[in-house]
Amino acid sequence: MNDIQILIDELVKFRDARHWEQFHNTKDLALAISIEAAELNELFLWKTTEESEFVDRNKLKEELADVFAFSRIPDTADLIPQILCLSTRHIPTDLLKS
Repeated sequence: MNDIQILIDELVKFRDARHWEQFHNTKDLALAISIEAAELNELFLWKTTEESEFVDRNKLKEELADVFAFSRIPDTADLIPQILCLSTRHIPTDLLKS
């Protein structure tokens, strides 16, 4: 079992212990991800690029963890290789020059 699967299993146990599975449908998970991503963006609102480097790192980690958690509850681990494959075809590295 890989590290990602262990995390997913822990998230599912956490959810199931609280009987939250009833709320984890596609619509509500999509909304939760969007809301948590907005909270992440809020950390940077009205800050310059330089100021944004000094946001509260603990809060940043919390918000990233929330986005990650809601994204991982539906088991999407098998989608990551597919997405990477599609991205590789759509964004070839020979086009990426600095």
